[in-house]
Amino acid sequence: MNNARLLVVEDDADISNMLQLFFKNLGYNVDIATRGNDALEKTRQVMPHLIILDIMLPDIDGYEVCRQLRTNLRTSHIPVIFLTQKDERSDKLQGLELGADDYITKPFDIDELRLRVQNAISRSERESLTDPQSGLPAGRLIEDQLRRIIRQKGWAFMDIQLNQFDAFKNVYGFIAANDMLRTTAQLLGEVADSFGQADSFIGHAGGNNFVIISSEDIAPALKQKLQERFAESVLAHYTFTDREQGYIMAPDQNGQLQKTALMTMSIGVVTPSTHSFSDIREITELAAEERRRDANA
Repeated sequence: MNNARLLVVEDDADISNMLQLFFKNLGYNVDIATRGNDALEKTRQVMPHLIILDIMLPDIDGYEVCRQLRTNLRTSHIPVIFLTQKDERSDKLQGLELGADDYITKPFDIDELRLRVQNAISRSERESLTDPQSGLPAGRLIEDQLRRIIRQKGWAFMDIQLNQFDAFKNVYGFIAANDMLRTTAQLLGEVADSFGQADSFIGHAGGNNFVIISSEDIAPALKQKLQERFAESVLAHYTFTDREQGYIMAPDQNGQLQKTALMTMSIGVVTPSTHSFSDIREITELAAEERRRDANA
């Protein structure tokens, strides 16, 4: 997959540099972490599509890294391939029991690793586990979370949309649009973390739509902060001229150029305190209705 983001967690500089160069030449975006805690922090900052994870690390081992990834709602979906010198059956089973997707032993065949990486990412996308642009949980995982919370209390479901995104994509192109989606995914995580919601669920429902499942008590403040931060950061994605005039000239359905506002973020919020739900579709439909009201406010 072109432009997929890999995180290589390896303290051997020769191996990590070799993997970074190899996968970059194939079109991947590759980041390196030499310690387990650094890998967890980098994953929180920018969601990778896949992690190549060495077991023997100088701080916490790869097993603990994998365990923490799997027990966090925001990172539990990320495919993990263990890379290690160990070849004991018990070690392999321990990794698989923790939720690793694959296991390859050093010394390894680089083309075999390439195929395993490619297949793991393709499988994740084919099963609607991750969005190919943002790397966030997608369709099936979002539905799983909705089924988990529907009988619980104290949660808030947020339907988030980037308004005027299609016009932006038409004028600035697919690369700029994809960068906008990745930046938004990162912003959602940063703002949720600032409210102490490191384990909140953040998903990408497709296109210019995202979701957050957070605590009900912080939802109003979280919504306000998200919209404020987006309004500040979105300007960096426009040219100086477009920022100054406050609009872009985008084609309408007939191909005629017209003034189109810069992107904004609308958010619809529903909670079990204000609604009762018998089906997960009711959650998403009511949240979408609230989001449309917010866009027109």
